[in-house]
Amino acid sequence: MTEQTARICILGGGFGGLYTALRLVELDWEESQKPEIVLVDQNDRFLFSPLLYELLSGEIESWEIAPSYEELLRNTGIRFYQAMVSGLDIVQKQVYLQDGPEIPYDRLVLALGGETPLDMVPGARSYAYAFRTLADAYALEERLRILEESNKEKIRVAIVGGGYSGVELACKLADRLGERGRFRLVEMGDGILRNSPEFNREAGKKALDERGVWIDLETKVESIAADSISLEYKGVVDDIPVDLVIWTVGTRVTHAVQNLPFKRNNRGKITTTPTLQVLDNPNIFALGDLADTLDAEGKQVPTTAQAAFQQADYTAWNIWASLTNRPLLPFRYLHLGEFMALGVDNATLTGLGIKMEGTFAYIARRLAYLYRLPTLEHKLKVGFNWLTRPIIETLSS
Repeated sequence: MTEQTARICILGGGFGGLYTALRLVELDWEESQKPEIVLVDQNDRFLFSPLLYELLSGEIESWEIAPSYEELLRNTGIRFYQAMVSGLDIVQKQVYLQDGPEIPYDRLVLALGGETPLDMVPGARSYAYAFRTLADAYALEERLRILEESNKEKIRVAIVGGGYSGVELACKLADRLGERGRFRLVEMGDGILRNSPEFNREAGKKALDERGVWIDLETKVESIAADSISLEYKGVVDDIPVDLVIWTVGTRVTHAVQNLPFKRNNRGKITTTPTLQVLDNPNIFALGDLADTLDAEGKQVPTTAQAAFQQADYTAWNIWASLTNRPLLPFRYLHLGEFMALGVDNATLTGLGIKMEGTFAYIARRLAYLYRLPTLEHKLKVGFNWLTRPIIETLSS
């Protein structure tokens, strides 16, 4: 490695981190300026989380949405370490890993994402299931398999949270369990999908009603036990028998991020400038769930996969600009619409003047997410599998 070679370390291999790394490789570097890029993640696989629900309904296979970093980074020149971050020295510009090497950097990207808090009510950590990671999906799948193979006449499921995750999970699992499932959706607010377009709220309510999902509004979870959930509604607490509780409420920065020495907001998120640089630390960039960012127009950037996709492009460009003496670009968030899965082969699409529900929206969602998958090679593999699977299933039936 020559003295001129810049060292870029990216912590977190989700939408923000992985896509920043892949975009950096594509930029127009002079041969003498090509950087050394290191990507660190605690898992060995990337997760395309918007399609995680389809694992539970059997509509997709795990390799399609969770390719290994080894596969994705092959022939890119990006070095990958599977490790936990144990510390950071911003003076010496060093990243410390558990059971891994010390990594020096000239530019650092923080994209470690968030986690679902399971300590908000008594019993949640012991008895509730989160739904954010591939491991969460596998654990939930195993619990569902046990319940389906039991002699229970009805399988009683409580889903906490009436946002996108809660509604999408309720619809997918209701389609999976059919008449055997008994579902209730618990929401503290006075309506589901409160931050969503009215079209989505109405479509979500309709989909839940069609599947017989009971909706508990203005209801607080008091505690969770092995076979029950305690709910408070207008001062009255009821113990409801359940076989499965899924928790979808809230997000917080990971433990590794909580220990980093940066200015943060009241939710623990790291404050950045509109160019996605950490405040008072211009060599460090932050994006995704852990970042508190106002865009070029002074608007709060949402912590969504769509925003992280866009931030990755800007982060890569601004790192390149900072290393090649070019002006940096303030982030401009463009809301491109929203998809919502409402059961098997059904979805909604809202945005850019379009409102759509049903099979066509489901197909549009699939195509949009196929386009967003990392690397052309993986897109082609998944697209070919989606095209041929119905033919194979028809011939084998």
